[in-house]
Order: sequence, then structure tokens, then C-alpha cells
Amino acid sequence: MSDSADEARVIAADIETLRQMGYRQELLRRMSGFSNYAVSLSIICILAGGITSFHQGLCSVGGASIGIGWPLACLLALAFAATMGQVASAFPTAGGLYHWASILGDRGWGWVTAWFNLAGLITVLAAVNVGAYQFTLQALAPWLGYEPEKFSEPVQIALQTACVAAITLSQAMFNHLGIRLTTRLTDFSGYWIVLVAGALTIALLGFASHFDPARLEFARLITFSNYSGLPAEPGTPVWPQTGNLLWLFALGFLLPLYTITGFDASAHTAEETVGAAHHVPRAIVRSVIVSAVFGWIMLAAMVLAIPNMNEAAAQGDNVFHWMMRSVLPSWLVLLFVVGIAIAQYLCGLATVTSASRMTYAFARDGGLPWSQALRRVSPRYGSPAVAIWMTAFLALALTVYTPMYSTLASACAILLYVSYALPTLLGLLAYGRSWTDMGPWSLGRWYQPLAIVCLLGCGFLLLIGIQPPNEKAGWIVLGACVVTGTVWLSVMRHRFQGPPANLLEMHRRVAASKPAESVSSESVSSLTLPGE
Repeated sequence: MSDSADEARVIAADIETLRQMGYRQELLRRMSGFSNYAVSLSIICILAGGITSFHQGLCSVGGASIGIGWPLACLLALAFAATMGQVASAFPTAGGLYHWASILGDRGWGWVTAWFNLAGLITVLAAVNVGAYQFTLQALAPWLGYEPEKFSEPVQIALQTACVAAITLSQAMFNHLGIRLTTRLTDFSGYWIVLVAGALTIALLGFASHFDPARLEFARLITFSNYSGLPAEPGTPVWPQTGNLLWLFALGFLLPLYTITGFDASAHTAEETVGAAHHVPRAIVRSVIVSAVFGWIMLAAMVLAIPNMNEAAAQGDNVFHWMMRSVLPSWLVLLFVVGIAIAQYLCGLATVTSASRMTYAFARDGGLPWSQALRRVSPRYGSPAVAIWMTAFLALALTVYTPMYSTLASACAILLYVSYALPTLLGLLAYGRSWTDMGPWSLGRWYQPLAIVCLLGCGFLLLIGIQPPNEKAGWIVLGACVVTGTVWLSVMRHRFQGPPANLLEMHRRVAASKPAESVSSESVSSLTLPGE
């Protein structure tokens, strides 16, 4: 049988699964397994969070924050990805975490999870694009003759807002034009991230004249130094002065935990992925593993290439650019800046994809204001157009409220990991009781201990994510809790019906685990895909 016939058969099985859940196939199902993996890899993007938040790790306890802290935090992220993959395999819908919480808990849990996940995704978009703007500006300022300190704070904020608006709205436009174009860009991004990260690693180690592997300089990666309170003037300290190295080490976890997030994108694009029950969980886990390994190697190379660790820490949030200019020739610095900026732009584009699919899925069940409009799918492009533009405008509004990158990064990490933890908690309580039928991808006996690790890790992240100078992130999270609770208790518990009844029964009979061969050839030939 031809490849096209095989793909049609798998798509038919996917559509039948979706129909049994109570939904019509409205989005174009054209993403391959690699494309589904690439969208999560693009949002994680070690060239975005790994670089723009590099100072949060280095300026805590120095090299040990990268050498030891990064892999430890990535193991926690991998635990989240693995448990998420098991649920995604059983319930492959665009709603992702929202549907899982509704199935394993009830509509109230689903509604709360959806709000936290949506708030987290919108905050990710704001953080990524603010970080991309600030990174590019800091990198190109010497060539452009631009000196930000000469301008007043209102002028700097106005310039940032205008540039971030241009970035965000262009990303929304690409998404509006359909999943085919978006998929091509995120596929390219998947290769681009690995290529640029690998080239940067080789270049830094190659040009670092002081680095000699024979002298065992790798010890820098396990050396603890107290860099709190730096820089002194004129910048603001990355972390306030403290003598507690263990606490400072914990604060450095924000670098990996902010970077390795957004992998739920593979779940949100499940309804556009061929063979979703098989490919989505693999894509979630693979994107985390690849990002963790390549990110660790790249960041370790940065630490090893730094000429002087004390001088580097004194640079604060400018440490990456100082390190690049200290090690690499100017022409190569400019080349890498362009490559990194492209990766960061595509990271934001993939985030729009993920956030808009979550918005669409939640609105489809009436969970948002103006749900009828937000659930509309463009008949020409097969994309949730209104959800795309709403996502973009909300992210822009957030950057106006708090233009500080570090605050946005902390807030989005907390919001997203809380939304990951809620269905994990419900899955732990339901596992082996009301949830007995798994999808084709299952952790078996490892699910429950990993779920406990995830819940403890979420509490740890909540603790470190609201510490000064990111205390405003605590107010954002608290505000999200208050608004969510108030709206639910006053209005939505009476109005919101939750997902279709079919979906709520899926924990008893998981159609996603049914082999594709069970769909007859007659059903394949009778199906018409959107846009055809």
C-alpha cells in the first residue's frame, strides 16, 4: 500500500478518535511526528531562554549552576514531560491539559487548569519577545551607536513596546496564514536551533585561548562561588546579597526551569498531527531530552570560555554579550547574534501556535468570554484566526504592565508548571481507579513515583520563582489565582458545562489506543478533510 494510503488510513483513525470524543475535525491535520516535535523544541529554544536567562544561573553560584544545576532541573522537567506524555497518549486533543484535568477530575479542575495554562502561554510569548528584543538591542547597540542609558525610561519602554508589537503581530500573521506555513517554519527552527547551538559551542571552545582540556579546567563547572549582590553599580543585582550558597544554588534553577518549558505545545497541536496518540508523547519527551543535552553542552562551553569568572559575574544581565565580545572576533559575534535572533523569533512564532490552539480548544467548550468568536476557524487557511490575534494582543498588553524580562520569565515558568502539576495530581489520584485504560505510550509502574516528583518540584519552583527581584511574579500568580477563583465561583460554575460527555467517558474506553487497522477502508474513502 502506498505511503499516501497509509497516511490517509491513520488520519481517518485520528478523526474517528476525535469524533468519539465529541468533536469535529476542524483544524487541518497535516503535521508529521517530526513537525509535532519541532514545535515543542522551538518553544523550549535553548537559544532563547538559555541565553537571555544565562545571567540568572551564572550570577547565582557560578559554574556549578550550569554544571550541576542545569542537569538536575532538566531531570525534573523530564519527569513532567514523561507524565504528560502518558496522559497525552490517552487523550490526544488540542485542549491538552485542560481536557486531561476535566477527564481525570471534573469540569472545575479543567477550567482552572485551562486558565493557568493559557495565562502561562501568553506570559511565555511576552517573555520570549521581550527577551528577543532586549538581546538583539544589547548585541547590536555597539554597531548602531545606540546608548540606551542616554534615553529616559519612558522613551526606552515606548521603543521596546513598539518593537515587541512589530515582532508579535508578524508572528500572529504567519500563524494566521495556516498550519502548512507555520509547520515549515517550525521544522526549520528545529534544525536551526541544534545547528546554531552546536556551532556556538565549537566556536567558543575553539577561540577561548585560555581553555586547555589537558589542565582539567572542567572543574569550573562544579565550582561554587557566591555572586549574589552583583553587579553593584550602575545595574541592579541579579540576586540580592546572601551568604546562603545552597539557597543561591536553588535560585539558579530558574534558568533551566524557564528554558525547558512550553513542551505542552505538542499536545496542543495534537488535532493537527497525523498519528497523534503515538507521536505526541514521543515528541514531548524527545524535545525535552534534546534541549536538555544540547543546552547543557552549549552553556558549559560558555562557562569554560569565560576569561575571568569574577569579571563575568560583575556584568550582570550583560554577561553573555561581554563573554562573546571577549572571546570571539567581532564578525563572528555578529553572525551568531543574527542566528540567535532568528531562533528567538521562531520561538515566539511557535508559542503563538501553541497558545492559540489552547484558546481555540477552551473556547470550543464555552470556557472563555466571546467563545463563539474565539473558536472560529478560517475557512481559507484552516487556522483558529481569532484565537491567534487575541493571543498576540494579550501578550502585548502584558508587556506594557511589566516590561521586565526576568519577572515575565519567572511568572510564565510558575504558571505553566502549575498547569502541568494540576492534571498530574489528578492523574495520580485517578491512576488504577477511575483511570485504568492507557494510550499506546505508557510509563507503567513509573508513572506514580514520577508524578509525586513533579508535584514536589512544582512547589519548589513556586517558592524560588517569587523571590526578589522577581517578587512581582508572585503578584501576577496571586492575581491569576484570585481572578480564576472569583470568576469560577461567581459565574462560570453555573454556565460552564465542560468538555462533551463523550470525552469525559474516555477514561473508561480510550479510543486513541485502538489500532489504525480497525478503521475500515470505506470510512477512509468517505471522509473529507477540511480545506479539500
